[in-house]
Amino acid sequence: MSLTITEATLKAFASGCDAGQLAPALEAARAAHGLNTARRLCHFMGQIYHESGGLTRLIENLDYSAKRLTQVWPKRFPNLATAAPYAHNPPALANNVYGGRFGNTAPDDGWRYRGRGFIQLTFKDNYKDASGWSGLDLVADPDLAGAPAGAATIAAAFWAHKGLNAVADGADETAAIRQETLAINGGTLGLDERNAAVARAEKIWS
Repeated sequence: MSLTITEATLKAFASGCDAGQLAPALEAARAAHGLNTARRLCHFMGQIYHESGGLTRLIENLDYSAKRLTQVWPKRFPNLATAAPYAHNPPALANNVYGGRFGNTAPDDGWRYRGRGFIQLTFKDNYKDASGWSGLDLVADPDLAGAPAGAATIAAAFWAHKGLNAVADGADETAAIRQETLAINGGTLGLDERNAAVARAEKIWS
């Protein structure tokens, strides 16, 4: 079976995504970053599927109610009164929760460098780091990370930069998926769902 990511194969894999926009971007990124075997491609697609809500979320959603803010960031917003100014106010919320750390030093850097891409890129320092291995100037134009072509390039370049093609080649597929998840997530959050997404990809591209 062909490894090519087409609109039809992508729609079969992730029915809720905008396959017309994403397929050409993902195919170009696949070809450019060594995703040239079924195992590598299926692991990559399964991982980014999980990270991006089925390839539907390229920009972080920061539109929360006050009640939800107290649940997501209880130390920052211990009660409804402290959360109220940031409820349904994504720029203010991003500047509050992301400002003043990891390179975010200007007043609006929290919003400017909010989470974007298939593998959410957040904070100016990380955008700067990603610029080096993706070949995109993400510090000057962070919106590139939330556009299909940029998001696909960053995800595939990250995969190659972290040596995950070699990890995917490993004989123990379950161990490989776990190692990939640690590289992407820093933990093993959603490991069962990631395994399921890889298995679904294998029905299409293997």
